[in-house]
Amino acid sequence: MQEIEQKVAELTEVLVEASQLSQAKARVWIELLWSDFESTYAKAGYDYKGMEMTERIIRQWIQSYGRDIHAFAGRNPKYAHLLDDVE
Repeated sequence: MQEIEQKVAELTEVLVEASQLSQAKARVWIELLWSDFESTYAKAGYDYKGMEMTERIIRQWIQSYGRDIHAFAGRNPKYAHLLDDVE
């Protein structure tokens, strides 16, 4: 678990630098993206490829969407309410 925590912290910093999100909101985004990717991947029936793959995918999303990644929440009620109370 400590290794996942370290990766989440690193990705949070990458997202903060790529966006105008606060540290707290960036952290929530990374946690949401991480869990959503892994659960969606599992539901699709794929074999687990490890946290390295999850990290690589999230880094690609940050690189591709960077400062606009938060706009996704407005279109997805699944996440919007989770971000409302984060400062």
